[in-house]
Amino acid sequence: MIKSWMVIGGVAFLVALAANVITPSDRQWFKRLQRPRWLTFEGAIPIIWTVIFICGAWSAYIVWEKDPRSTSTWLIMGLYLLLEIITIAYTPVMFKLRSLKVGTILGGTGFIICALLILAVLGFSGWAALLLVPYILWSPIGTYTTWQMISLNPQDA
Repeated sequence: MIKSWMVIGGVAFLVALAANVITPSDRQWFKRLQRPRWLTFEGAIPIIWTVIFICGAWSAYIVWEKDPRSTSTWLIMGLYLLLEIITIAYTPVMFKLRSLKVGTILGGTGFIICALLILAVLGFSGWAALLLVPYILWSPIGTYTTWQMISLNPQDA
């Protein structure tokens, strides 16, 4: 029998694969951009997001297990999925459009969706809501960084 955590993890993994649609020219565009001087932790960003996604999947698992298959649970699962899609879309969409403004908008949208998700999840489990805190704390940092890069790279706004 397939366990719920396997399905949640599998869906999260499949959505995350979409981040790999970037080309070498997309990467070159992003590498040439100027960054704020205070951005000294760029190498840690993939690890930070990996932890955030694990926490998000764990949160979804807790919610699912509290009330499997109910309409409200399915709606909340849809919010989890939307949040991951918006988050994963940040890199390939920003790279393809070569627009830091689009990246800033996607980052801000993710923050808003996560805030709504936390409110929805609170009724199911405090732990599930707590596991979304890393996202709600980190997302503004990434969004602010992208926004700051606009002033350093106005031609790529």
